[in-house]
Order: sequence, then structure tokens, then C-alpha cells
Amino acid sequence: MITIRDVISLEDCQRVVALEKEVWGYTDSEDVVPAPVLIVSVKRGGILLGAFDDGVMKGFVYSMAAFKGERRTHWSHMLGVSQDARDAGLGTRLKLAQRQRALALGIDLIEWTFDPLQAMNAHFNFAKLGVIVAEYEENIYGESSSPLHRGTPTDRFVAEWRLTEPHVERRIAAGGTPAVRDAQVAAAPVANPPIVAGRWAEPATPDLSLRDRRVLVEIPVGFSEMQTSAPDLALEWRMETRKIFQSYFRRGYRAVDFFLSPEHGRGHYLLTNISP
Repeated sequence: MITIRDVISLEDCQRVVALEKEVWGYTDSEDVVPAPVLIVSVKRGGILLGAFDDGVMKGFVYSMAAFKGERRTHWSHMLGVSQDARDAGLGTRLKLAQRQRALALGIDLIEWTFDPLQAMNAHFNFAKLGVIVAEYEENIYGESSSPLHRGTPTDRFVAEWRLTEPHVERRIAAGGTPAVRDAQVAAAPVANPPIVAGRWAEPATPDLSLRDRRVLVEIPVGFSEMQTSAPDLALEWRMETRKIFQSYFRRGYRAVDFFLSPEHGRGHYLLTNISP
């Protein structure tokens, strides 16, 4: 039986470091958050939770105290689950435990980054947690020794998890049940209908001029595999979707949902224009 508890000892922080290397496959020590940094961080307002199965760490989530302007927030830097404990909802359990710790500290906003081309992460963040996205960062982490990050710039969305918002509470209560597309969403234009040819769809020239209140952006499923087996195509997807998100975000659009269609090898972000 897996239990989740606070990580407060140097020994447990060293277990976190070992799991960092296992999950991300880091070969360069500069990419790892070391145990001394973790232990000091949690002593000054950070949240570090571990999931343990009979004393063996199977996952962890780590966030550090932060400010957004004058607002106290938390920046969630890492969520990792060992290979043998995935697909059992442990990531969700860790994030919900992190939410409870943050609320107890008087924090109602947690932010983190994730790769906009990782469809399963997008599904997790939007469908299960209820994040929204308004920021796109180019190559924020630079070169990485992780094989999960090789071949394309480390572009990232900045997820905003507004812990007490009604839509967040609805998504948590729904347990990850995908939202149903209503008629208005189904009728929204796709900014980048891809070219379907062979194993992987190819990105088409995007339409950056759409003015509809709702716009869909398509991404492929299996981007990590694409980075390995078709790196040139993966880079093309990165650069084309970068144009789309940056253009629409500048014009007041926000990513508010994600619809996953693994059977069709694709997913769609829903962008909504919140400008007056």
C-alpha cells in the first residue's frame, strides 16, 4: 500500500535525487536538483512529498515558495513516478496532496512548466487538474542530458493551477473524465490541420489570422517517440506550434482545455479569446 508523506530528511532527499535520475535519465549532474538544495528549500516554505511503498520511494512532487508580482505562489519544479508505479493514478494523488499542503500554507496558485507537444501530459494537466495556460517560454531549460528532451528546443507552457477556482474543483471531482465537446467547441476552426502521410502527421502551414472566439490547435500523440525516430519532423512540429501559440497568446487567447484522441494519434488544445 502506497502512502504519501512529507520528505524532511536528507536521506529521503537523496532518494528523490536517485528517482530524478531514473525518471528523466539524466547523465549530467547539473540537471539534477541536489539533496542539499531540496532539504533547505523545504525548511523555508517548499513542499516535497514522497510516495512510499513499504519504505521504497515510488514517486515525489516538489514545489518551491515563489512570488508572482506581489502574490505568494508555489512553483512546482518536478513530479516524478517510477516506471513500475505508473498508470495507477499516483501522479494525480501526489498533485492533490501538494494542493492540500499549499492551501494549508495560504497558497491558492501553483505554476509549473510542461512540454506543449506531450499529449499525455496535456491531458493530465487539463482534464485531471484543470490548469489554464497563458504563457509560452522558448527553450527555457536549454540543452538537457535527458533523452526525453533531446533533439528539440525545450519550449514549455507555463501552467496555472488556480487551486480554489470552481473549474478546478469540478475537474478534480470528475476524476479525469474527459470534458465533452459541445457544439460550439466542435465547430471551432483548427489553426493547423495537419498533413496525414505515413506513420506521423506532418504539420501544415498554420493559419495565424483566425478571429473566432474559440480555436483548436492539433498536436500529435507520441512526441517522445517522434523525437527518437523522426527528429527532423519533431523539430518541425516544435517550430510550427511555437508560432501558433505565441501568436494567439499575444492576441489574448488562452489554452483552457485539451481533447485527447489516442485512437486517431492526435490531440487538440482549445484556445479561447478572453479579450474584450
